[in-house]
Amino acid sequence: MTEPAKAVFLSYASQDAEPARHIADALRAAGVEVWFDQSELRGGDVWDQTIRRHIRDCALFLPIISAHTQARPEGYFRLEWRLAEQRTHLMGRSRAFIVPVCVDDTPETEADVPDSFSAAQWTRLPDGATPPAFVQRIARLLAPDGHVTPTSARPQAEALPVTGNLRAAGSNEAARHPGGARRAWLLAAAAVVIAVGYFAVDRWVLSKRAAATSAAAVQSVSSGQSAIPEKSIAVLPFVDLSEKKDQEYFSDGLAEELIDLLAQVPGLRVSARTSSFYFKGKSEDVATISQKLRVAHVLEGSVRKAGNTIRVTAQLIRADNGYHLWSKTYNQDVKDIFKVQDEIAGAVVDALKAQLLPAQQISSRHRTDNTEAYTEYLLGNQLRIRDTVEANQQALAAYRKAVALDPGYAAAYSGIADAEWRLADMTGEAAGYGGAAVAADKAIALAPESPEGYWARGRLRNYYYFDWHGAEADFQKALALDANFVPAQVDYAELLATLGRTPDALAMLRRTIAVDPLSVPAGRALAALLMDDGQFAEARLAAHRIVEISPAGDARYTAAFIDLFDGRPQQALAGFQATDSLYSFIFTAMVDYTLGRSTESQRALDELIKRGAMALAYQIGEVYAWRGERDKAFEWLDRAYRQHDGGLSYLKHDRSLASLRDDPRYHALLRALNLPD
Repeated sequence: MTEPAKAVFLSYASQDAEPARHIADALRAAGVEVWFDQSELRGGDVWDQTIRRHIRDCALFLPIISAHTQARPEGYFRLEWRLAEQRTHLMGRSRAFIVPVCVDDTPETEADVPDSFSAAQWTRLPDGATPPAFVQRIARLLAPDGHVTPTSARPQAEALPVTGNLRAAGSNEAARHPGGARRAWLLAAAAVVIAVGYFAVDRWVLSKRAAATSAAAVQSVSSGQSAIPEKSIAVLPFVDLSEKKDQEYFSDGLAEELIDLLAQVPGLRVSARTSSFYFKGKSEDVATISQKLRVAHVLEGSVRKAGNTIRVTAQLIRADNGYHLWSKTYNQDVKDIFKVQDEIAGAVVDALKAQLLPAQQISSRHRTDNTEAYTEYLLGNQLRIRDTVEANQQALAAYRKAVALDPGYAAAYSGIADAEWRLADMTGEAAGYGGAAVAADKAIALAPESPEGYWARGRLRNYYYFDWHGAEADFQKALALDANFVPAQVDYAELLATLGRTPDALAMLRRTIAVDPLSVPAGRALAALLMDDGQFAEARLAAHRIVEISPAGDARYTAAFIDLFDGRPQQALAGFQATDSLYSFIFTAMVDYTLGRSTESQRALDELIKRGAMALAYQIGEVYAWRGERDKAFEWLDRAYRQHDGGLSYLKHDRSLASLRDDPRYHALLRALNLPD
C-alpha cells in the first residue's frame, strides 16, 4: 500500500541534516506531517519514485538553503528543487506552494535557486532554530483540505528573531584580535563621531526618530514576521549635546552602563552594546532599528555636561507605534550620575512590567564613589576604541589616573590590564605584560564577581603566557558571571580552536553572533576560523556580512585572504585595498608570490621584516611558510616563541602553515607550547 503524501516536504543538502531535523521536529510537535527522508524512507522503497510522488502531492515544499546548497550544484536535492519548480509552473502563481528556509546568512540576491524560490518570501532560521511563530505560519498556510493559502510575491525576506544578541568596560573591537596574533589585519575601524544640535533642541533631536515611524513601517513590524519578544529593548548611544561636543565618552558611557544594568533583569532581552551602537550617527527610525535588532522598545537619550552639572534626557519608545511610554529630564550634579542611571533603569523596568527576583537589586559593576575617577575610566574606554599606540597610551594614562583617585576601583584596573597588554603586543615591549598581569590580578581581588578581570587575565594567559588551561578557567569564570559577555565568548572560542576543538569554537562563535548579531570581532573570528577549516563558501559569506556591517573597517582583508587560500589569487587581489599598514605587506608578500611575482613579494616581505620584526615574528613566519621556505619559516616561528608572540595561538589550525605540518619541527613546536599534537 502506498503511503499518503505528507503535508510538508523538507528538501535539504546532506550537510544541513541537523538544521533540517530541528525544523522537522518543531513542525511535528505541532501536529504537522513532514516528509523528512532520514526518518521516512524505509527498506524496499524506491527512493526516486517515492520522492517524486511526495513532491507531486505535498501541500508545502520547504527547501533548506545554505552555503552548502550553494557549493553543491549537482546534489540530489537539486533534483527535488527542479521537481518543485516544475510543479509550481503547472500550478500557476495562484497556487504557489514554495516556502524557502535559509539556515545561514546566504544572501537572497546571490543565491543559486530556482525562480520560484526567489519569488517567494524567505524565512531565516539560523541553524534550524524554529520559533513558534514559524510553526504557526506553516499551520496557517495549510488549509484544512491540505491545500495552501495563495501567497503573493515576497515583499521582503522574513527575518525570525535570533535569541539571546560589544564592548563591556575596558574592551573594544580591536582588542579581540591582538596585534601579535595573525588576525591583526582585522583591526576595527575608529568609532564614528556624531555632531548634533544645541542644548535647546535636545528633545527634538531624540523625538524625530520616533516621529519618522510611519504607518508603513509599523505595518512591516507587525506583518509576516515572527513575534518580537514584548519584553525586549535596545539602548541607543546617548547624544552628546555639550557645547564643545567633547563629552561623547561620557554620553556613550551612560548608555553602556544602562545596557549592563538592564541586562541583569530576568526575562528582559537587551540588545548587546555592539549591535545597539551600530546605529550611532545613522538616520534610521525607531521601527527600522527595532526590526534589525528584534526588539519591541528603544531607549534613547541625550547628555549635556557643563562643569559639574549634567542634564540627561531619556525616552522609552514603543517601536510598533512610535509612542513614548516614559520620558524624563534630569538636571543633576555630576556626582549623582549613578543615581540617574538607577532611576532610568528602574523606570524602564517598571514601564515594561519586568520583574526582579526577590531581594534582587541591579547594580553597576563599574561604580565608584569618586565621580572624577569614573569620568577618567569612561575616557579611557573611549580612547581604547581607536586602538593606536598613541590612543592606547592616553587610555592607559586615564585608567591610571582613575585608580590614583580611587585605589579600590576594580573596573579601572581591568582597563589598565587591557591597555597595558595591547600596548605591549603592538610595540613588542615585553615589560608591559607584567604590568598587565598585576593589574588583572588586582581587578579580580577587588571585584571577584565581575567578569572583566578574569577576561583580562585569561587573554594574557592565552596570548602571552601560553597557559591554555589557566586561560580556559578564566574565560569560563567570566562567562559564568556573565553568560553574554561577548569579549570573553570570542576569546574563549579562539582558545578552543587553539586546542584543536574547531567544531566547539565555531559553535560558540555562532552562539555569540546570535547574542550580538552586529559584533564585528565575533564575525571576523568566525570568518577566519571557517577559512582555516576549509569552509570557504561559509567563510566568504561571514566575511561579506562583516564588510556590510563595517564597510570602512579592515574586514576586506579577511575576504581577500579567503580568496587567496581558496586558490583565487586574482580575485583576492581585486578585493584587496593596499594601505601602508604592516598587514598590507603580509598580504602583498603572499599574493604576489602566488601570482609568480617574486621580486614584488620579496620587496613586501623585506619591508615587513624591517618594520615589524619585534611584533610580527609569527606573521613573517607565515609568509615564509606560504612561499615554501621552511627553514626561514621555522626560524621566525622559533623567534615568535622566544618573543611570546600571541600569533602562536593559531599554530594548530592556521591554513598559512599547512605546508609545515609534516615537518618534525612543527610537531616539536606544538609540544613546546603544550598543544595537542
